Amino acid sequence: MKEHSSATIEAAPALSRTPAGLWWGLLGVLAFSFTMPFTRVAVEGMSPLFIGAGRAVIAAALAAAALLLTGQRRPTRTQWLRLGVVAAGVVAGFPLLTSYALTATHASHGAVVIAILPAATAVASVLRTGERPPRAFWTAATLGAVAAIVFAALHNDEFGGLGWPDLLLFGAVVAAAIGYAEGGLLSRELGPWQTISWALVLAAPFMGALTAYSLATEPMQATFAHWSAFAYLAAVSMFLGFFAWYRGLALGPMAQVSQTQLVQPVLTLAWAAMLLREPLNAVTFAGALAVIACAALAVRTRLRPGSR
Repeated sequence: MKEHSSATIEAAPALSRTPAGLWWGLLGVLAFSFTMPFTRVAVEGMSPLFIGAGRAVIAAALAAAALLLTGQRRPTRTQWLRLGVVAAGVVAGFPLLTSYALTATHASHGAVVIAILPAATAVASVLRTGERPPRAFWTAATLGAVAAIVFAALHNDEFGGLGWPDLLLFGAVVAAAIGYAEGGLLSRELGPWQTISWALVLAAPFMGALTAYSLATEPMQATFAHWSAFAYLAAVSMFLGFFAWYRGLALGPMAQVSQTQLVQPVLTLAWAAMLLREPLNAVTFAGALAVIACAALAVRTRLRPGSR
């Protein structure tokens, strides 16, 4: 039987079917909702390469200490390969892509584009586990992607087309969705915080090299505010937030817990307005509603029985 078949995945059931998974998921979402605003703050005084890579290095040091102190069992060869997928998606891909994107766009703009992430995570989970959701799922997921693209185009000088920050944000969505889906499955085998910890340790040499290169070639003019934002990104967005998020996905059901991500863009828009004084105009508000609605429909229809 193939590893990617639905029967194989179902052989490793979620740890529980209780509402606890939803509460852990919401806690993770709350932690992640500050990521875009604090990244926007940090890029004002630090290079995006240092922010994206350096936060992973610090988080990896925390992860290595936690693994050593608790004497965790090392992953198997197959699990290391799967951890590589998690590392590529959420340790390297998402932080680096969003850091570069937010040098040229607002956190509120990024929040609306990233709002398609719940639908993208659901799609990644479907493809990974071999599920057969109803046609409405694929329709809603497609509409969500279209809504995000239309918003990005409208927000760029009124039909100005997609800019390179938008392409980076869409790439970040794909990277995070794949990392979330694989990490959620691995959390059932290795444990929630162990999964992100091993992924951070695995990526540490590569991210460390990028950090060293950044320090050698890109001077910083960082203030206390910039370092504070960076500290949050390293300790919470890159490490502690995944404790809650992957535990929620492991407790499951994964499809239902992933719905908690729908709250994240709303919270991020609020933090961007409160902390960064970014305006919430009609285009941003309408775009957020459209993307969130499509993402919610995609995640919900995945739970209903049906065939393609």
